Amino acid sequence: MAKTTYELILLAAGQGKRMKKDRNKVWLSLMGKPLIERALETFLKDPCCVHIIVTVNPDEVEMLEELIEAEFPNTDKPISLVIGGSERQYSSYNGLQCLKDPENGYVMIHEAARPFLEQDFIDQLNEGMQQTGGAILAVPPKDTIKQVSNGIIEKTILRESVWQAQTPQAFRSSLVLEAHEKATSDNFFGTDDASVVERIFSQIKIVPGNYYNIKMTTPEDWVTGEAILHHQLSN
Repeated sequence: MAKTTYELILLAAGQGKRMKKDRNKVWLSLMGKPLIERALETFLKDPCCVHIIVTVNPDEVEMLEELIEAEFPNTDKPISLVIGGSERQYSSYNGLQCLKDPENGYVMIHEAARPFLEQDFIDQLNEGMQQTGGAILAVPPKDTIKQVSNGIIEKTILRESVWQAQTPQAFRSSLVLEAHEKATSDNFFGTDDASVVERIFSQIKIVPGNYYNIKMTTPEDWVTGEAILHHQLSN
């Protein structure tokens, strides 16, 4: 299947509380570059990505404008900055309002705190979203999964039936917009965009990702992240 063009929403308006830092984690440097710069690089290189929308904290707009001007001065790909919300879902919805083709296009939604995404998986996701209208990257868990209540195991969940969701998550633009609008009217909050879309659409495809595509969330992730980046840069 031929790849199609898409727009990107890059979620970068978090606070990074679990990172135990006093600043947004996407601005923390990993081997000389902030996470958000590494995430932007990935999609600026993909010719199928035709428009990037970054959700950003209000007090970080100028910082991001300066970074784009300094590091990507020659890009001809439009980058729009949108103020994010207090919750991830609000940020996604704000980004969706800025799509250039909300009726007939496709959109990928990615977390800026996942800087190790590889092009092969973007390509596979591109095909998956065309096949069904919605697709996400995910990996099977390595460990045994327990369902727990009040600190007591209730049952063991079969690993074969469980996947760990990652980003990007990709959809027909009209589908994810409709889903977010319904979530807003129903006062529903999902943990990711797929959980919002699942309420109105039952054909979201799982595209197997890899374990390098981690979300930089805690200080311990920095040790893993440096090892992943060393490996990627050496190959």
